[in-house]
Amino acid sequence: VLLRVARLFGSWRRGAGPGGVRRAPAVSGNSVASARLGAASKTQPRKAVALLCNGVSNSPVLVQGEERCLKLVNPSQYRFEHLVTQMKWRLQEGRGEAVYQIGVEDNGLLVGLSEEEMRASLKTLRRMAEKVGADITVLREREVDYDSDVPRKITEVLVRKVPDNQQFLDLRVAVLGNVDSGKSTLLGVLTQGELDNGRGRARLNLFRHLHEIQSGRTSSISFEILGFNSKGEVVNYSDSRTAEEICESSSKMITFIDLAGHHKYLKTTIFGLTSYCPDFAMLVVSANTGIAGTTREHLGLAMALKVPFFIVISKVDLCSKATVERTVKQLERILKQPGCNKLPLLVNSDDDAVTAAQQFAQSPNITPIFTLSSVSGENLDLLKVFLNILPPLTNSKEQEELMQQLTEFQVDEIYTVPEVGTVVGGTLSSGICREGENLVVGPTDDGKFLRLKVCSIQRNRSACRVLRAGQAATLALGPFDRSLLRKGMVMVSPEMNPTICSVFEAEIVLLFHATTFRKGFQVTVHVGNVRQTAIVEKIHGKDKLRTGEKAVVRFRFIKHPEYLKIGAKLLFREGVTKGIGHVTDLQAITTKENGLEESLGPGQLSF
Repeated sequence: VLLRVARLFGSWRRGAGPGGVRRAPAVSGNSVASARLGAASKTQPRKAVALLCNGVSNSPVLVQGEERCLKLVNPSQYRFEHLVTQMKWRLQEGRGEAVYQIGVEDNGLLVGLSEEEMRASLKTLRRMAEKVGADITVLREREVDYDSDVPRKITEVLVRKVPDNQQFLDLRVAVLGNVDSGKSTLLGVLTQGELDNGRGRARLNLFRHLHEIQSGRTSSISFEILGFNSKGEVVNYSDSRTAEEICESSSKMITFIDLAGHHKYLKTTIFGLTSYCPDFAMLVVSANTGIAGTTREHLGLAMALKVPFFIVISKVDLCSKATVERTVKQLERILKQPGCNKLPLLVNSDDDAVTAAQQFAQSPNITPIFTLSSVSGENLDLLKVFLNILPPLTNSKEQEELMQQLTEFQVDEIYTVPEVGTVVGGTLSSGICREGENLVVGPTDDGKFLRLKVCSIQRNRSACRVLRAGQAATLALGPFDRSLLRKGMVMVSPEMNPTICSVFEAEIVLLFHATTFRKGFQVTVHVGNVRQTAIVEKIHGKDKLRTGEKAVVRFRFIKHPEYLKIGAKLLFREGVTKGIGHVTDLQAITTKENGLEESLGPGQLSF
């Protein structure tokens, strides 16, 4: 995969065209059978899918989280209770949501039900959902060709838990794309609920600095939220005054991470992609300019970091249908070439959007493409349908395993809030963090860890008492000295005995370099939330590297030690030089060598 990405970067940098296009099989959004075929991958985490029937599955192969049945017409009390228990388990597995397909045999045959049987099955399903505290939404219906005089249908139904105690499903979507492609405007329209006026009014609420408002260009990382309630309806600022109200009304939350498109802010964009751990990426391409500027670079970054991405072609109101089609074909050519090896799926209807959401999470090769306008609102609803059904990449079992580990919180942002004190923002990588918990933070410039206390927690701008693994939040640290903190630190349990290092080794692929990559070369290294300049101390087995070559390289941080993990994804850059890889070895300095007790100076204790 790394070599394929290297070839992709190399061809872009050399100005080569999309030669060697590989023909991909067409993916149809008009067949439930095609969605089922996409679900057959066992290696990808997926949303729980249950097929209703009256018997036990007899198929030799079952995908995890799948149960195959046919219909629900007047079940016995025992059978009803059994199905309710089954639904609880499916919802838990799908982290609060599941898709039920009614009218499909346990072997995948599309049998369908009559109008009366379908009505009775939906009534039973609604009773089951009420029993477990959930709502149901019919996603789509279609008739099937079956040997019967009576028309028969199959129906897909979304079952989603009503939120309780802030346990809504939260997905993070990084927004990428070239400058002036319409990223911030699109987010403003989605989150504010009002269309743009064609002059950028919708994006004003997203900007954080005066120069961003004046130039109309994003230079920092901002966060916006879009909610969906248990019935699948959009919850945004059009009917809610505050973020807290949106959280209270939502069963599912989409957190958009708006990243900068201009090339001079590339380091900020890379930091947002590596540190905030997005579940998905949304690449925005302007229909009138096509693939220009940093679009290719952002696409390469998403692939290098293995972040699943979908594409939105914006500003279709500004150009003709032929221009939009030309941009779509241009994207399809790039996605199909050997460096990407993706299967583009153009979304033109609600049916396509449902199929795209299901297949996107199940197969890493599917890439949905939307064409829309933030001014006219054309096809905007298709993107909302897609986001509403989009499932999480991790299932409940993986989530529980992460929660059982020791606490580890990445520090990505640092603030000083009046009457609150020092506040840090970031993501909880593992464990559980509670209000009032005692943690240690580091490493400092001299490699030490300092003790502190978590005074309060806020998630999506609303109070939260318990933070679970995978969730992003801000933590108030009270009177803790802000000058002792920096981006790239971690807050961990004192029992962890965290290891830090100044020297580490990584297996890398050089994506692009103008001449040769040698010992003594200095690069900016990105590993998770760590961003620091490092010097190349040794290239194992070689004297130099050229574009596309692979090697194990030893790096040394120039300024201070960092907390790293073996296997962590690594990305480095310096000018036009770029490379990717993963950490293979650490020359660790344990906290015992640094002395945790020595780091506890006057005024540094919060408990």
